[in-house]
Amino acid sequence: MAPKKPSRVKARQPRGFVDRTSADLLAQERMLGIIRRVYETYGFEPVETPFFEYTDALGKFLPDSDRPNEGVFSLQDDDEEWLSLRYDLTAPLARHVAENFEELPKPYRSYRAGYVFRNEKPGPGRFRQFMQFDADIVGAPNVSADAEMAMMMADTMEALGIERGQYVIRVNNRKVLDGILDAIGLEGDAPRRLTVLRALDKFDKFGAPGVRLLLGPGRLDEGGGKGDFTKGAELPDEAITRVLRIFELTDASGEARLEAVRAAFGGHPVVDEGLGELDQIRAFAVAAGYGDERVLIDPSVVRGLEYYTGPVFEAELLFDVVNEKGQKVQFGSVGGGGRYDGLVSRFMSTPVPATGFSIGVSRLQTALKNLGRLGNETLPGPVVVTVMDRDRMADYQRMATLLRRELNGEGRPLVPVEVFQGNPKQFGKQLQYADRRGAPVVVIQGGDEKASGKVQVKDLVEGKRLAAGIEDNAEWREARAGQELVDEADLVQAVRRILDRHAGRS
Repeated sequence: MAPKKPSRVKARQPRGFVDRTSADLLAQERMLGIIRRVYETYGFEPVETPFFEYTDALGKFLPDSDRPNEGVFSLQDDDEEWLSLRYDLTAPLARHVAENFEELPKPYRSYRAGYVFRNEKPGPGRFRQFMQFDADIVGAPNVSADAEMAMMMADTMEALGIERGQYVIRVNNRKVLDGILDAIGLEGDAPRRLTVLRALDKFDKFGAPGVRLLLGPGRLDEGGGKGDFTKGAELPDEAITRVLRIFELTDASGEARLEAVRAAFGGHPVVDEGLGELDQIRAFAVAAGYGDERVLIDPSVVRGLEYYTGPVFEAELLFDVVNEKGQKVQFGSVGGGGRYDGLVSRFMSTPVPATGFSIGVSRLQTALKNLGRLGNETLPGPVVVTVMDRDRMADYQRMATLLRRELNGEGRPLVPVEVFQGNPKQFGKQLQYADRRGAPVVVIQGGDEKASGKVQVKDLVEGKRLAAGIEDNAEWREARAGQELVDEADLVQAVRRILDRHAGRS
């Protein structure tokens, strides 16, 4: 009986996770550099927290079963403590501040970029691992800090090449939303309050008629033939009309929107407090030159995280893109945040005010590609030192080291240099490799060249151009297209001449 062949592991990517190419990573790094620069001009400094936190410290998903993995990825440590991969960058910051409270300056301005993880069902545009870039001010109780956050987000959009009219930073206040829910009779009714907030958050998707159904008896989704029914909040018609009056002001100014809320719900103490804070934010923004076209007070903004306690923000892109169904849709939100005065205080006996903003890096990168603001960035192709004699690898490494040192001087663009590390037996394969890597130059030195102190330098770009007009193989070999023989001492200068020539053409 023949022995069984060993089974191979199937190469497969986990659902909700993606591999990214060098072009994606280079474009992301350039984008992060621009955002970082804006944050630093506002006085923010970097900090990094670990991917894992104790599950109870994260605060949103607490262990309620043997394995607390609803929404987060969790594991149990050898000391039987539950750990979870962070689901955002704000909860870990709150833990960091509480743990180092005495040593940190207050207010504490920090930024951090990093991956976060959600144990949720993946779908189009929804990933289980994605990057966020946050900025936060901890220890600032005044709404001037919230206004500064909104203005900094506007500056970030424009620094990335998103022009005015293509974005807006919308600002609301959870106090306004909470007060409205109290005013329509939902005080203390947590489940129905959540149903209302979820319904209002669907305004862009379903419009006023769909949201009216979700606030009332419920909505039947007939798309795709499924006929799924979503139970409504069962509000009375009068309450639905009062709420929708605010959400239907799509073209009104920030001032008009505030007045509409006052007309519908003014007199309720929580609503009035929230409106007063929004008045201040608008005054600060306008005084600094951030009018409605950049920072817009919009009482229809709904932010879902439970830890927001005051002003909330959303960065929205206003241009159209084509979705997976071929339909034109507005791009929508690429970031959001708000005031979270209770999050740090979970760890401490004293109140600690805080406000912050988070950019969804992957989503924003997609938006910039749609605008043509991020090109197909790639690393420059390497200078390849070919291998003619296997027993002379030390010579080739010496040449490569010399080229790396001399070509990458201060102020000069990056020039990668590598020695061919594959099988050198077929020289043609080395040239094919260099061509595939986008190499501008190859260096060739066989035994004869070495004995006479010479080296061949081949300009692959020029060689292709010259070779295009040569049809005969013998003529091509005679022309040695783009290739020159130089003294070994002149190697660096010869390679540099070629690189500078191409740089001048581009």
